[in-house]
Amino acid sequence: MFAHKILVVEDEKILAFDIRNSLQKLGYSVLEITASGEEAIRKVAEVNPHLVLIDICLAGEINGIEVVDIIQNHFHIPVLYLTEYSADMKPNKQRLSEPFSYILKPCAEKDLHFAVEMALYKHQMNKKYEEENQRLTAIINSMGCAVVVTYANGTIQMMNPVAESLTGWKQDEAYGKDLGEVVNLIDKDMDEVIDNLAAQAIEAGEVLSLPDNCNLLAKDGKIIPIGDSVAPIRDVDGNISGAVLVFQDITKRKQTEAQLLRNACHDHLTALPNRVLFIDRLRQTIERSRRRNDYNFAVLFLDLDGFKEINDRFGHTTGDDFLVAIARRLESCLRSGDTVARFGGDEFAVLIEDIKDVTDATNVAKRIQESLSEPLQLNGNQIIPTASIGIALSSHGYEEPQNLIRDADIAMYRAKRQGKARYGVFGFNF
Repeated sequence: MFAHKILVVEDEKILAFDIRNSLQKLGYSVLEITASGEEAIRKVAEVNPHLVLIDICLAGEINGIEVVDIIQNHFHIPVLYLTEYSADMKPNKQRLSEPFSYILKPCAEKDLHFAVEMALYKHQMNKKYEEENQRLTAIINSMGCAVVVTYANGTIQMMNPVAESLTGWKQDEAYGKDLGEVVNLIDKDMDEVIDNLAAQAIEAGEVLSLPDNCNLLAKDGKIIPIGDSVAPIRDVDGNISGAVLVFQDITKRKQTEAQLLRNACHDHLTALPNRVLFIDRLRQTIERSRRRNDYNFAVLFLDLDGFKEINDRFGHTTGDDFLVAIARRLESCLRSGDTVARFGGDEFAVLIEDIKDVTDATNVAKRIQESLSEPLQLNGNQIIPTASIGIALSSHGYEEPQNLIRDADIAMYRAKRQGKARYGVFGFNF
């Protein structure tokens, strides 16, 4: 079985060994652990790993940021940052703004696996895209993509049939018009019209990539996500005589990426958010509360009472149907801005935001238990579900998502020891 080779660059020895052990347990090949930037560069050149995990705050003559620039620019190897949330995020905000570019220390094994797989996938997709981009740019007359050629002033000289089909413009009517009028591009993220790209490439004198979320507004009003590049055209003397815009419909790729991301962040059985997505939303909520002194929230941790007996008595198919039904009931008890996630097995977590006090949280717990108390009819069987619920409130001043989940879990087990269908609040006696 093929094992991806990973180089770990971390100067905290205990943490580095823990990461190595987790990676090896997950089936990866850890080439070596190094604690300096200089040694990391030598090892990359020597062993050519598939991925480098590196401390963003690595000290030394060459710091972590400089090492990453060298690895990416000279060796074209993907990098995953290791960072401590509170200490490293703000000064390295730009570096860490790209999705799936880092993982927080200490690394949970499941989170580490997810982060590594996403980093490898991103590199693979980027590499394929770059290769395709170069091929399509070189073969201007290829019928597999849209090609639009402009004069030096940015007006249209020629467009191929694919470009005609995507834009809705015929070459005869487009000839001589400004590129921006025919190839009407919008930056989806900024909700802004993108100016004449041919003029930009001619002015810069280099190949420019289309923005990541670039949409083409066709003549008939249809919106099409596209991707590729625009490049200046040079004559034999090196003078720029125009530009060539090469692009293609990437709707399917966007849909595939969106589905991949959804699969990675949602439970396959119930379609609820999973632990990874829940923790991410909880982390965002903690950040929001730091900016607003009056912003309170709570985490509820649920464990279904007697789920094993349901599986044993009625079978796993009914057990799965039971979990799906519970998921829908939990969703019905929450506001649109709240989050319910399945953590695995019969455990669920709920994040309720912007509450006034503990009463709001306990009211949600009561509402959930009232909803669950209604009998379920599954495969000819009547099941009356109950759940033990633990609550952790933001008023305790939590800094990390895992701590809220831990305390809600503790409160849940205290409630379960008192009997079925009970709830408890961490730090309160009910």
